[in-house]
Amino acid sequence: MKKLINDVSNVLTESLDGFAAAHADIVSLGAEHKFIRRKVLKPGKVALLSGGGSGHEPLHAGFVGHGMLDAACPGQVFTSPTPDQMIAAADAVDTGAGLLFIVKNYEGDVMNFDMAREMSGREIETVITDDDVAVENSLYTTGRRGVAGTLVVEKVTGAAAEQGASLAALKALGDKVNQATRSMGVALTSCTVPAAGKPTFDIGAEDMEMGVGIHGEPGRRRVALRQANEIAEEMVAAIAGDLGRKGDALLFVNGFGGTPAMELYLMYNAAAALLARHGIRAVRALVGNYVTSLDMAGCSITVTLLDDEIVKGWDAPIHTPALRWGV
Repeated sequence: MKKLINDVSNVLTESLDGFAAAHADIVSLGAEHKFIRRKVLKPGKVALLSGGGSGHEPLHAGFVGHGMLDAACPGQVFTSPTPDQMIAAADAVDTGAGLLFIVKNYEGDVMNFDMAREMSGREIETVITDDDVAVENSLYTTGRRGVAGTLVVEKVTGAAAEQGASLAALKALGDKVNQATRSMGVALTSCTVPAAGKPTFDIGAEDMEMGVGIHGEPGRRRVALRQANEIAEEMVAAIAGDLGRKGDALLFVNGFGGTPAMELYLMYNAAAALLARHGIRAVRALVGNYVTSLDMAGCSITVTLLDDEIVKGWDAPIHTPALRWGV
């Protein structure tokens, strides 16, 4: 294993220290490394809180700031954060208007966020993201996995919260965005968890995993490597078929950490053309490594069908470590 680390047991804390120092104008690090919070809170605004296992950076800490999250709780690599982290983060960012938890549909995340909600004694609503069309049930989920579409939910609800939307309205909006969003991923290589020191799964040099999860979980099937257009065609067909509707959309091509931008833009080009054949027109775009799986090579395609409310939220100004526009 070749990685830029010192001690495996300190990877997360040292990374969080570096993250907080590099973005000290936007975020602050909570006590005992329990959470990352927005440095300047907006009084009277519903606070948005998310989190999950580390290794998916910049999700979620990279999206803390103006127009998106107020706090993010990082668990150990591919491990859910604990309820005490979430309670500490909620205590730090609740300014009196309540909190919205945005939670990916993994059993550990859902259970721990639910425990935190019950234990905190605060006014909290929860949006659970489950945008992955690859499989109905996974090693870590009952129902579909929450993957890159989580970013879209966080962005759109974050914009509405910035404008003073109520907790109930944000809950409804988050659920609507989630229901309008579908994703699917493909892995060309495995990822390597530092504590394990070896690839999470074995995959041949001429194979790929179609429908992989963001922790390296198995997808629909292991198949021979194909050209990019063929890969995109299967992914887009699954997404468009599941959406079952036509219209304008956000097309988000997300890298898993080990794929260069040149290949991600190539996949965007292919996916946009294929979506058009299904009556879906990509009018908003995001391309890059945003919801990663450590050093895995591969990508996911996410499509969100747009209406005026979702477009307004997506286009609204944002200033976070990982996403910035319009400010």
